[in-house]
Amino acid sequence: MPQPRPPLSPDAAAPDAVLVLGAATAAPGVPGPALRRRLEHGCAVLRARGARYLLVSGGIVGPPPAEAEVMRDMAVALGLDPARIIVEDQARNTFENAVYAGRIIRQHGWRRVVLVTDRFHQPRARYVFARLGLAVTFDAVPPEPGASRLTQLRSRFDEGLRLARSVVLFAIGAHKPVVSRVWGDLQPPPPDIGQAP
Repeated sequence: MPQPRPPLSPDAAAPDAVLVLGAATAAPGVPGPALRRRLEHGCAVLRARGARYLLVSGGIVGPPPAEAEVMRDMAVALGLDPARIIVEDQARNTFENAVYAGRIIRQHGWRRVVLVTDRFHQPRARYVFARLGLAVTFDAVPPEPGASRLTQLRSRFDEGLRLARSVVLFAIGAHKPVVSRVWGDLQPPPPDIGQAP
């Protein structure tokens, strides 16, 4: 079972939303292991922290439907009110997760978003979201039970290569046309009172 952080203290502000990044499906409409773990952990975090919305992000990478649609159906099956679920079904990778989910975050003016993804994926997600000026906190999904150390090391190595590629693409400005097209004139939400800008 997912192990989210303890509930917030009474004087702490609840998140506006919990953002869950997609992962591969096992078959059309069937969540793969990583997708299931991320979504279940995200729902547990939402309940523990009192977040208002669940934002699920993931487009069609293999056969349809989109990863986000699969996550929405899972969340409803877990008892979450469909009115609290926002579906972002365009993103096909981590960069697009940040771009398309970021548009929704900015449109709603959210200032407190908790991002849920696998622990090995967190460094790249953190880098990409930060480069796009999206202030999110993280609640990482623990490794899959029974996963060998070799499997975990391979995942970290692969992610390290992808992170390096992301750094290069940002350095040469490859992100700018996509961000400009998707975000248009959207401005970032203002920081919380008392927070540094």
